[in-house]
Amino acid sequence: MLTRQFTEEQAMFREAYRRFLAEEVVPNMERFREQGVVDRDIFKKAGERGFLMVWPEERHGGMDDYDIRWEQVIIEELAYARCSDWFGSLHSRIVAPYITRFGSEDQIERYIPGAVSGDIILAVAMTEPDAGSNLAGMRTHAVEQDDHWILSGQKTYISNGINCDLVVVAAKTDPQNNPHAMTLFLVEAEWEGFERGRNLNKLGLKAQDTAELFFNNIKVPKSNVLGEAHKGFYYLMEGLAEERLLGAMGYLAAAQLSWDLTADFVREREVFGKPLAAMQNTQFKMAELRAELDIAQCFVDQAALAFNAGTLSAEDAAAAKLKTSELQQRVADEGLQLHGGAGFMDEYPISRQSADAKIATIYAGSSEIMKLIIGRHCLGDHYDPFNQRNF
Repeated sequence: MLTRQFTEEQAMFREAYRRFLAEEVVPNMERFREQGVVDRDIFKKAGERGFLMVWPEERHGGMDDYDIRWEQVIIEELAYARCSDWFGSLHSRIVAPYITRFGSEDQIERYIPGAVSGDIILAVAMTEPDAGSNLAGMRTHAVEQDDHWILSGQKTYISNGINCDLVVVAAKTDPQNNPHAMTLFLVEAEWEGFERGRNLNKLGLKAQDTAELFFNNIKVPKSNVLGEAHKGFYYLMEGLAEERLLGAMGYLAAAQLSWDLTADFVREREVFGKPLAAMQNTQFKMAELRAELDIAQCFVDQAALAFNAGTLSAEDAAAAKLKTSELQQRVADEGLQLHGGAGFMDEYPISRQSADAKIATIYAGSSEIMKLIIGRHCLGDHYDPFNQRNF
């Protein structure tokens, strides 16, 4: 495999973060999965050691470094330690940047230091029972009053929904005249009218709390409007390329682990008097997956550098998300097949790798949505495959 481009400081950070996971998170994961939620103090412990949010300005407790590869290290190590059920990166690199990019200085000062320390856990609420990728179908709405908004509606499948203290909520604010007029609100969980529903039972990622949230005529001060009113749709679109790149990093890391787990198994498992790894079918399947993983890793690493340079396009992020999410599923499922009956047993990690992978092609934009984004671009009149890469 080609040498990956991480700095010496990032390599040292990787070792330190790996130790943190081994000491504080891995020993508790089975309990977290049984209870369906990660203990809040994991966020606090990560924050105390500088592992929760490494990118904000130093005055807020970060490193003053916006290199996305710091987050890539965190995501990869989480996946390889089988701790991806803990959605720390959703808190850190998907939700928090909405506040720092579009928030007022007052909002940043009120919420970002607590998010860095782990005292404030973040979530974002877009999806509704009848509105997923089609945000135009959203029913949650807010009505403007003198010095506040009245927010009403329901959201579902909200990650960090049980633990969250602050939620970025998307709501329609001019549905009669403009279906795309949407506003983002910073809603505190302690406010009157905020209600958590069920912690939803899922096929995989059992320790990750995924909940329904209800907003019952919540009085939201105008000081908690994120950015400008009615521009929330554009703010959400601006963050999607990064979200999909972060997803691709995690999907690919999980796929790498599934390959390694399977490689270890087929080397030890004997069939007809010789290791399963000696069979040509096994070698061909593992070789094909190995080649795909290495090629995908090169693409994702280059996409990270493009993001740092401000040149990552929506279609390249979609391509990374599409192929790595599907690869995560395929490597896990091929690995389970090569495990035989053992692969169906929960005691073998490949079983959970397969279950956890099923959501990858759905959230952060389904594979079908990714294909639409890519297709609209590559079928354009002036598309040139040798002059389109931004990296």
